[in-house]
Amino acid sequence: MKIVNIHEAKTHLSKLVEEVLGGETVIVAKAGKPMVQLAKIGAPRGVRPLGLLAGKGKEMPGCWDADPELEETFYGSEESVRSPKVAE
Repeated sequence: MKIVNIHEAKTHLSKLVEEVLGGETVIVAKAGKPMVQLAKIGAPRGVRPLGLLAGKGKEMPGCWDADPELEETFYGSEESVRSPKVAE
């Protein structure tokens, strides 16, 4: 295990990263107090297959039907569409 101060870590970051990739444990300290540890990121878990949830969801009957209240909010009532107000 190797302990370095923040200034040294900033100066030699590339070298420290190479050491961590080689298996060394590197701890960055501030005023002698350990603050963080540099760690190698594990290999990706692989590609997730598509369609894992296919066929497991259900739609309620009428879920795609228009909502009259929402349509009136956006488009107005039928009376307001037939007789639009015109500025005089």
